[in-house]
Amino acid sequence: MRRIADRGAIAAAYVGIGMAVTIVASFTLIIPIEGLIWLFALPSGLLIGYYANQRSNRRAGPWRRILTNGLFASVVTGLSMVALLLLLKVLFFYGDNGYRDPGLGGTLACSTGADCVYQRYLDADRGPDLVAAGVTDASSFTAFYWGEQLSNAGTVLGLTLLGGLGGAGMYGLTRPKAVPPESATAAR
Repeated sequence: MRRIADRGAIAAAYVGIGMAVTIVASFTLIIPIEGLIWLFALPSGLLIGYYANQRSNRRAGPWRRILTNGLFASVVTGLSMVALLLLLKVLFFYGDNGYRDPGLGGTLACSTGADCVYQRYLDADRGPDLVAAGVTDASSFTAFYWGEQLSNAGTVLGLTLLGGLGGAGMYGLTRPKAVPPESATAAR
Protein backbone atom coordinates (compact mmCIF):
# COMPACT_ATOMS: atom_id res chain seq x y z
CA MET A 1 0.00 0.00 0.00
CA ARG A 2 1.34 3.44 -0.90
CA ARG A 3 0.83 6.24 1.57
CA ILE A 4 1.59 9.91 1.39
CA ALA A 5 3.56 9.63 4.64
CA ASP A 6 4.73 6.93 7.02
CA ARG A 7 2.55 5.98 10.00
CA GLY A 8 5.00 7.68 12.33
CA ALA A 9 4.64 10.92 10.38
CA ILE A 10 0.86 10.69 10.70
CA ALA A 11 1.22 10.28 14.47
CA ALA A 12 3.63 13.23 14.48
CA ALA A 13 1.01 15.30 12.65
CA TYR A 14 -1.36 14.72 15.56
CA VAL A 15 1.36 15.90 17.91
CA GLY A 16 1.72 18.95 15.64
CA ILE A 17 -1.97 19.73 16.05
CA GLY A 18 -1.53 19.73 19.83
CA MET A 19 1.55 21.90 19.50
CA ALA A 20 -0.35 24.35 17.28
CA VAL A 21 -3.24 24.60 19.72
CA THR A 22 -0.86 25.21 22.61
CA ILE A 23 1.16 27.90 20.82
CA VAL A 24 -1.76 29.79 19.29
CA ALA A 25 -3.94 29.62 22.39
CA SER A 26 -1.05 30.69 24.61
CA PHE A 27 -0.03 33.69 22.53
CA THR A 28 -3.47 34.81 21.40
CA LEU A 29 -5.58 34.27 24.50
CA ILE A 30 -3.25 34.13 27.52
CA ILE A 31 -0.41 36.45 26.52
CA PRO A 32 -1.78 38.38 23.54
CA ILE A 33 1.47 38.87 21.61
CA GLU A 34 0.86 37.59 18.10
CA GLY A 35 4.48 38.17 17.08
CA LEU A 36 5.48 35.26 19.29
CA ILE A 37 3.42 32.94 17.11
CA TRP A 38 5.59 33.98 14.17
CA LEU A 39 8.67 33.45 16.29
CA PHE A 40 7.63 29.91 17.25
CA ALA A 41 6.41 28.86 13.78
CA LEU A 42 9.88 28.04 12.41
CA PRO A 43 11.14 26.05 15.42
CA SER A 44 7.80 24.23 15.58
CA GLY A 45 8.26 23.16 12.00
CA LEU A 46 11.85 22.09 12.68
CA LEU A 47 10.77 19.95 15.61
CA ILE A 48 7.81 18.35 13.88
CA GLY A 49 9.75 17.67 10.66
CA TYR A 50 12.50 15.92 12.62
CA TYR A 51 10.03 14.11 14.88
CA ALA A 52 7.98 12.79 11.93
CA ASN A 53 11.00 10.82 10.73
CA GLN A 54 12.20 9.84 14.17
CA ARG A 55 8.74 8.52 14.97
CA SER A 56 8.75 6.65 11.63
CA ASN A 57 12.15 5.17 12.52
CA ARG A 58 13.50 6.19 9.11
CA ARG A 59 16.99 4.68 9.28
CA ALA A 60 17.18 3.98 5.58
CA GLY A 61 15.23 4.82 2.52
CA PRO A 62 15.08 7.59 -0.01
CA TRP A 63 15.50 11.23 0.85
CA ARG A 64 12.23 11.91 -0.93
CA ARG A 65 10.40 9.89 1.75
CA ILE A 66 12.19 11.69 4.58
CA LEU A 67 11.30 15.10 3.14
CA THR A 68 7.70 13.99 2.47
CA ASN A 69 7.29 12.88 6.09
CA GLY A 70 8.57 16.21 7.38
CA LEU A 71 6.50 18.20 4.90
CA PHE A 72 3.32 16.25 5.71
CA ALA A 73 3.63 16.77 9.47
CA SER A 74 4.52 20.44 9.05
CA VAL A 75 1.60 21.08 6.68
CA VAL A 76 -0.82 19.66 9.24
CA THR A 77 0.85 21.65 12.03
CA GLY A 78 0.92 24.89 10.03
CA LEU A 79 -2.67 24.58 8.83
CA SER A 80 -3.77 23.89 12.41
CA MET A 81 -1.98 27.02 13.60
CA VAL A 82 -3.53 29.11 10.84
CA ALA A 83 -7.04 27.72 11.31
CA LEU A 84 -7.05 28.34 15.06
CA LEU A 85 -5.47 31.77 14.70
CA LEU A 86 -8.07 32.87 12.13
CA LEU A 87 -10.91 31.35 14.15
CA LEU A 88 -9.90 33.35 17.21
CA LYS A 89 -9.52 36.48 15.10
CA VAL A 90 -13.05 36.00 13.69
CA LEU A 91 -14.48 35.56 17.19
CA PHE A 92 -12.80 38.66 18.56
CA PHE A 93 -13.46 40.77 15.47
CA TYR A 94 -17.15 40.08 15.09
CA GLY A 95 -17.83 39.75 18.81
CA ASP A 96 -16.29 43.07 19.88
CA ASN A 97 -18.98 45.15 21.57
CA GLY A 98 -16.75 48.08 22.49
CA TYR A 99 -16.41 47.26 26.19
CA ARG A 100 -13.44 48.88 27.90
CA ASP A 101 -12.44 49.14 31.49
CA PRO A 102 -14.05 52.22 33.09
CA GLY A 103 -10.55 53.45 34.00
CA LEU A 104 -9.71 53.58 30.30
CA GLY A 105 -12.70 55.73 29.41
CA GLY A 106 -15.57 53.29 29.50
CA THR A 107 -17.36 51.55 26.67
CA LEU A 108 -16.75 52.80 23.13
CA ALA A 109 -19.73 54.20 21.23
CA CYS A 110 -19.85 51.77 18.31
CA SER A 111 -21.80 48.99 16.61
CA THR A 112 -20.76 45.45 17.55
CA GLY A 113 -18.11 44.00 15.25
CA ALA A 114 -16.00 45.83 12.70
CA ASP A 115 -17.04 49.30 13.87
CA CYS A 116 -15.88 48.61 17.43
CA VAL A 117 -12.54 47.18 16.30
CA TYR A 118 -12.05 50.20 14.04
CA GLN A 119 -12.86 52.55 16.93
CA ARG A 120 -10.29 50.73 19.11
CA TYR A 121 -7.62 51.29 16.48
CA LEU A 122 -8.56 54.96 16.24
CA ASP A 123 -8.55 55.25 20.03
CA ALA A 124 -5.02 53.78 20.10
CA ASP A 125 -3.82 56.69 17.92
CA ARG A 126 -3.47 54.55 14.81
CA GLY A 127 -5.74 56.84 12.79
CA PRO A 128 -2.98 58.51 10.74
CA ASP A 129 -1.48 55.13 9.82
CA LEU A 130 -4.89 53.82 8.80
CA VAL A 131 -5.63 56.88 6.66
CA ALA A 132 -2.22 56.46 4.99
CA ALA A 133 -3.26 52.87 4.17
CA GLY A 134 -6.53 54.12 2.65
CA VAL A 135 -8.75 53.21 5.60
CA THR A 136 -11.43 55.80 6.29
CA ASP A 137 -14.40 53.86 7.70
CA ALA A 138 -15.42 50.51 9.19
CA SER A 139 -15.96 48.81 5.83
CA SER A 140 -12.56 49.81 4.42
CA PHE A 141 -11.06 48.85 7.78
CA THR A 142 -12.63 45.38 7.51
CA ALA A 143 -11.00 44.77 4.12
CA PHE A 144 -7.66 46.09 5.39
CA TYR A 145 -7.83 44.05 8.62
CA TRP A 146 -8.63 40.74 6.93
CA GLY A 147 -6.01 41.33 4.26
CA GLU A 148 -3.45 41.75 7.02
CA GLN A 149 -4.71 38.66 8.89
CA LEU A 150 -4.51 36.47 5.78
CA SER A 151 -1.02 37.77 5.08
CA ASN A 152 0.01 36.96 8.66
CA ALA A 153 -1.53 33.49 8.37
CA GLY A 154 0.44 32.89 5.18
CA THR A 155 3.64 33.90 6.96
CA VAL A 156 2.96 31.48 9.83
CA LEU A 157 2.18 28.65 7.40
CA GLY A 158 5.25 29.38 5.28
CA LEU A 159 7.58 29.49 8.28
CA THR A 160 6.17 26.21 9.61
CA LEU A 161 6.59 24.48 6.24
CA LEU A 162 10.12 25.81 5.85
CA GLY A 163 10.92 24.56 9.34
CA GLY A 164 9.39 21.16 8.58
CA LEU A 165 11.60 20.69 5.54
CA GLY A 166 14.61 21.87 7.55
CA GLY A 167 13.82 19.44 10.38
CA ALA A 168 13.44 16.58 7.91
CA GLY A 169 16.76 17.54 6.33
CA MET A 170 18.46 17.62 9.73
CA TYR A 171 17.06 14.18 10.49
CA GLY A 172 18.25 12.86 7.13
CA LEU A 173 21.78 14.09 7.81
CA THR A 174 21.97 12.84 11.40
CA ARG A 175 19.72 9.77 11.34
CA PRO A 176 20.87 6.54 12.89
CA LYS A 177 22.17 4.23 10.20
CA ALA A 178 20.78 0.77 9.62
CA VAL A 179 22.97 -2.03 10.99
CA PRO A 180 23.92 -4.56 8.30
CA PRO A 181 22.51 -8.04 9.11
CA GLU A 182 25.92 -9.79 9.17
CA SER A 183 27.26 -7.24 11.72
CA ALA A 184 24.26 -7.77 13.97
CA THR A 185 24.74 -11.55 14.13
CA ALA A 186 28.52 -11.26 14.57
CA ALA A 187 28.04 -8.99 17.57
CA ARG A 188 26.04 -11.67 19.39
